[in-house]
Amino acid sequence: MNKINELFSNKKNEILSIYFTAGFPELNDTGRIIKALQSNGVDMIEVGIPFSDPMADGRVIQESSMLALRNGMTLKLLFSQLEEIREDVKIPLVMMGYLNPVIQYGFENFCRDCQKVGVSGIILPDLPFRDYMETFKPVADRYGLRMIMLITPETSDGRIRLIDAHTEGFIYMVSSASTTGAQNSFDHDKQAYFRRINAMDLRNPRLIGFGISNRETLQAAFSNASGAIIGSRFISLLGESATIEEAAEKIKSIQMQAKS
Repeated sequence: MNKINELFSNKKNEILSIYFTAGFPELNDTGRIIKALQSNGVDMIEVGIPFSDPMADGRVIQESSMLALRNGMTLKLLFSQLEEIREDVKIPLVMMGYLNPVIQYGFENFCRDCQKVGVSGIILPDLPFRDYMETFKPVADRYGLRMIMLITPETSDGRIRLIDAHTEGFIYMVSSASTTGAQNSFDHDKQAYFRRINAMDLRNPRLIGFGISNRETLQAAFSNASGAIIGSRFISLLGESATIEEAAEKIKSIQMQAKS
């Protein structure tokens, strides 16, 4: 069974996924970050592919992406790093990035290498749904990969149901229409959005991302979906903490606070 499906079959709530940018803070930190997060109880990890024009990301992730590229991160190197730790990774890994680098690499080559290194899913936020259905889904399916689609407060109910019917794994529920970045709380409009999606009784589980940064926002995500995705906050912690392990421990602390 695909590891993403296995995770959601075995755990129904309070799932925590962490995003980090491969090649940040240092070029060869990928394996160490994944191992540290896994050791601290994270359920799933999204490995960010750095890109020169990350339009959906806020300042923190944009800067981490620029630094990763300056450090020399490439998709070829990233796959090599993931291959080195494949036997040590027990939780699902998801590759997240923009379409341009993946197309340049070749989508079938990308899927083949994802399967080779134990990646379970792919998130491409700028992939049009029609292209997903006609071109990308058949290839990803052939390699046993789950392609995760995003929804936002502006996504129509009809489109949400279409996504729900034609994807597997989980739905990435973007908390707002803005870029990524930490928020202190979710306002009334976001709470209403969460309730609207809950009322749709979708087939796929959902994880809420964008703005999850503290106990309050993490609790809100846990209350309104199967779990949450933390990105910008962890990137900031990597930059602020003395070690990668310390940053991972701080994420665990936020998680434990949200559960208390």
